[in-house]
Amino acid sequence: DAQPVFWVGDSSFVLTATAGAVLAFVAARFWPLSGRPLLYADACGLALFTVVGVEKALAYGVGPTVAVMMGVMTGTAGGMMRDIMTGEIPFVFRRQIYLYATACLCGALVFVHLRPWISPSSLRFLAMGVTLSLRLAAIGWKLHLPEFEAREKPASQ
Repeated sequence: DAQPVFWVGDSSFVLTATAGAVLAFVAARFWPLSGRPLLYADACGLALFTVVGVEKALAYGVGPTVAVMMGVMTGTAGGMMRDIMTGEIPFVFRRQIYLYATACLCGALVFVHLRPWISPSSLRFLAMGVTLSLRLAAIGWKLHLPEFEAREKPASQ
C-alpha cells in the first residue's frame, strides 16, 4: 500500500512544526529557558505522540499488543531523535529520568483497553492525560522505577 507519508499528504503538519520551531527559536533568543519548561513541553509531546502512535496502529488493523508498542515507540522516538541531534543522551536512556517510557506504556494501555467503552475524542484526552499526569508527577516527585543491580559473582577459588 505505497502511500505518501502523512506529512507529505497534509502540509499542515510541516507548517505546524515549522511554526513551533520558529517560536521556540525566538523565545530562546529573548528569554532564558531553564530545564523545567522544556521538560514540561517534552511531557506534552510525549503524551500527544503516544496517543497518535496507538491510534494510527489501530487504524491499520494491528492487534492491541502491537498498537501499545507502536504508541510507546512513537512517543519516545521523537524525543530520542531530538536529543541525538543536539548531541545529548536521549532522555529514555538516562538514569533517573522519571518514568519516560513507562508513562507512554500506561497511556497506551489505557487507550487500547478502554476503546470499546469510551468515545474516540474522550479517549484521546484520557490517554494523553494519563501519560502526561504520570510524567509530570514523576518529574515533580522524582519518581522512577527501581534500578536493576546485578549480583556480584562469588570469587573463584
